Parts: sequence; structure tokens; C-alpha cells
Amino acid sequence: MGPIEVQKMERSMGIVLNKADGDPLYKQLFDQVVRRILSGAFPPGFRLPPTRELAAELSTNRNTVVRAYADLENAGFVKSAVGRGTFVALQAPTPVVTPRPAEGGLPWASLVSGPSKLESLRRARRFQAVAAGRDVVNLTRMQPSPDLIPDKLLRRCFEHVLRQKGADALGYAPAEGLPRLRELIVEDLARQGVPARAEDVVITSGSQQALDLIARSLIDPGDNFLVDAATYSGAIDAFSLTNARLVPVPSDAEGPDMGSLERLTRAGAKGLYIMPNCNNPTGAEISTERRRSLVAWSEHAGVPLIEDDYGSDLWLGDEPPPPALRSLSGDVLYVGTFSKKLVPALRVGFVVCPPALRPTLVYVKKAVDLGSSLVLQYVLAEFLERGYLRAHLGRTLPEYRARRDALEESLAKYLPQGMTWRRPERGLVLWLSLPEDMDSDAVFEEAQRRGVLVGPSALYEVEVRRERGLRLAFCAENAARLSLGGKRLGEALRALVKQPRRAKAAGAELQTV
Repeated sequence: MGPIEVQKMERSMGIVLNKADGDPLYKQLFDQVVRRILSGAFPPGFRLPPTRELAAELSTNRNTVVRAYADLENAGFVKSAVGRGTFVALQAPTPVVTPRPAEGGLPWASLVSGPSKLESLRRARRFQAVAAGRDVVNLTRMQPSPDLIPDKLLRRCFEHVLRQKGADALGYAPAEGLPRLRELIVEDLARQGVPARAEDVVITSGSQQALDLIARSLIDPGDNFLVDAATYSGAIDAFSLTNARLVPVPSDAEGPDMGSLERLTRAGAKGLYIMPNCNNPTGAEISTERRRSLVAWSEHAGVPLIEDDYGSDLWLGDEPPPPALRSLSGDVLYVGTFSKKLVPALRVGFVVCPPALRPTLVYVKKAVDLGSSLVLQYVLAEFLERGYLRAHLGRTLPEYRARRDALEESLAKYLPQGMTWRRPERGLVLWLSLPEDMDSDAVFEEAQRRGVLVGPSALYEVEVRRERGLRLAFCAENAARLSLGGKRLGEALRALVKQPRRAKAAGAELQTV
């Protein structure tokens, strides 16, 4: 490239810095130069203007340009030579045209594993359908709505971690998790009355991985594993994928029925998975007395208790929950997560486990993923250490209460007479019971046609038809949308009440899919 061409390009860089933009000017300059390099507008060897000249052209401080050039060089986009200037070092990628691969002929249907064909996985795919092109009110999404995500606070933590730790935050994490985060989780659990030591805590990629690790560590193919008659669909999948035989346990108003537990464990069981504070999907809570009975049964039967406290801190009533099972016995495996009360995308959960099981859990985790994201663990630790979680809960809990109330008011106004639901005092879901002659699958279909998504009981059952109802989540939509969703659901239910044969037939048809 000749000197005249270079001079022309220098005078036509076309870079404009927006002082009203949220990003600093040196970052804007960095990004714009990178885009031009990658597009080929600035080819290898192209000489960037001297810092003083470019600063004058952009009407900005020379330090802005100096800093941007330094960052470009550190990143490998340019090279500087004393007395000569700054030159583009990176060549724009050359598009590679590759032929479309020939269609394969392997018999994939016969090669996939048996557990991957589980009926529970097929059910999940079936109920994920969304009415396209409609303003659907989603009462199935179990995550905070965007306005309740503390993105600005998290950005501060991300920037602080990368500024202070740099590349040290971007390597592999210890398999059991970042020590400082485990210490902070222990402090947070102590606030909630859950005893633990840092060495008892294993950090996982969300509570879903915690359940997967527990299943891999405890279950051999064919083992009996006990769960609530209606329980978290992700737990059904995690345990079923290890070829466990899931055994549903009926409950009464206090919690799992103790007589049934005694009978069911005569054939042996590897564990009992429960959510004492707010069952997902029903929102039911286990009483204090029943919790003590469960711990006594566990010790007598030799069956571990897996306590899933996914709704930790999400108190919608005035009274705190009864004591955690973990506070009654050190043999309880306590599973927690920050997905529901903070941010799902962090994918940080944990399990507090007995010392004798911890090495096995850590070995299995290392084999599965070599450790959860280190930078995300640093960010969450910074978030907790600064006290941001408490402030975040102080902002979100009143909003969740208002959303629950808005949904209940709408249900009371629009549902057919006689229908009842369980008012949630903890957690983010409301359980609506259905009449015996109404199938939850049919309700799902009719509700979707009318623009509202609901969670049918078939999604959460080991044995279909044991429970009959709908799970309605109220965290992902605002109060006005929840009111609209209640109205649409009421219309769907009224239509099915008028056509009971259709309700039964539609449900029977879905069961055969």
C-alpha cells in the first residue's frame, strides 16, 4: 500500500465517539477500530494515525487514544514501533466455502441410550410448544422477569473481578468450588438457620447438576429411589437417567405419609428427594413435626434425605419456614441454588453433604465438568460479600407478593365456581386443583389456544393421574399480565366445563402421543 493510499485512509477512518454513550470513549474507539480490522477496511500493515492527530480529529483527550491503542496492542490487533507508528497486525479472516456434507446413514434411532428415550423427557418436549405469533402470558417460566434482574449490580461485580483478578479469574476452578464462595455460602446459610461448614459445601452448575451428581453418586441401575407423588420434573429426569426406579410417595396435609414410607422401604431405597419449604409444583410445605419424623425414619431405615431448598429466602408470608432438615441431621444432603432468587444465568448452585460422601461427589463432579465456571464464582462471591443479595431480596420480595396477589385476584374473579388453589406462603408457584373429570393435558391445550401457558400435572408425576392440577408460576410476568393470564385461563376452564367429554378425550389423546 502506497503512502498516498495510507494518507487517504487515515483521513477517512470514519470514527465517531459518542460522549452520551454509556461506554468510555477509549472503549468506543477500541471497538470501532476492531470492527474495521475484522471487516478488512484496515488491512495488515495499515498505519493508524498518530495519537495526537487522531485525538484532535475526534475532539477528545489524547489519553483516550493512547489508552485505546495500548488495549489494541495488548489484544494483538496492532503493533507499535518507536519512531514509526502503530500498524494493523491482524489479517481479516478469509471466508472458507465448504461443501454440504452427505447425508449420513447410521441407525441413530437404535443407537441412542435407553434412558434418553424416557417418557418423562418426551412429556417435557410435548409441553414446550408455544402458540406462535401471539401475545402469550407465560405461567410456566420459573425465573425472574428482566426488570427484577440486578444487572447493574452484577456488572459492577464483573468489572471489579476482572480488574482485580485479571487472568487469575479465567482458569479452571477447584472441583469443589472457590473457597471464598463456599465460606460466604456458609455464612448465608447460617443466617437462614442451616448449619454447614465450608468443607461440607460443593459448588455445582446450578441445583440441577447437584441432583445429577447425587444421582450418579448414590444410584445403581434398578435401585429404588423415593420422590413425592408430584415433584420437580428436572429431578425426575436426573434420577431416571441413572436407570433408577422412581417410587412415588403419597402425602397428607403434613407432608410425606410415614406409613407409606415404612412400607415402601421394605424393598430397599437409595434416597428420598423432597422440597420441605415449597414443593415444586404444588407449593406444599412439610410441618415441623413431620420433618422430625422424616429424620428419625431416615436414620432408622438407612435411607438418605435429599433436601431441595430451591426457594430459599423467597418468603411471601410473615412467618419464616420450619427448621431445615439439615439442621436436624448432619446426614441430610441440602441442595441450594441462586437461580430463583437471583439470576439463572449465573448457573451457581451447591450441595451441603456429609463428610463421608463429599469425596465421592467431588470425584464425580471433576469427571463430569472439571469444575464450575471460576469467573462466575468470583462474581457471585463479590455480590454476596458486598451485601447486594440482601438489598436485592428487599426489592424483589414485595414485588413477588404483589404478583401472587394479582394472580389470585384474577383467579377468584374468572375461574369456574368451586375451583380451589393453594395460596403460596413461600416460593414462586401456585397450585390449582382440577376437578376429577378434567384432564390437565386438555387444560394445557385449551389454555394455550387462548394465549396462556400453564404447567399440567402430567409434567410433575412419576405415575400419571396421581395428582390432578396445574402449576402456575408468577415470577416471570408483571401484575397486569398475571391478571390477564388468570382471565384467559378462566375462559379456557369454563369452555372445558361446558364440554366435559372434550376435556377427557383431549387428555386421553395426548397421553398416547
